[in-house]
Amino acid sequence: METKEVGYESVGEFLAEIKKNFEEGNKELLKIAELKRIDKGGKTMEKFMQDFKRVARGSRYEGCPLIEEFKWGINRAIRRKLIEVENQSGSRELLP
Repeated sequence: METKEVGYESVGEFLAEIKKNFEEGNKELLKIAELKRIDKGGKTMEKFMQDFKRVARGSRYEGCPLIEEFKWGINRAIRRKLIEVENQSGSRELLP
């Protein structure tokens, strides 16, 4: 077994660091779970977007994954229209 120096003064300091790291990861997981549960429901689109942004801030989701969560949270008819627009814009790019 290799022995390496540990950069902690005490076991308590080491345990505090572990607890801090797990709490930060747990907060992130809770934000992701909340992001997956958020939906438009009877809210206005503006209110939904405010709630979504608030929850997304701590989730570390970015780019495409964040956009996908946003799409799944909105109204089914709006989501369908967004997907249609994405598909149309993708097919236009393929045409000369």
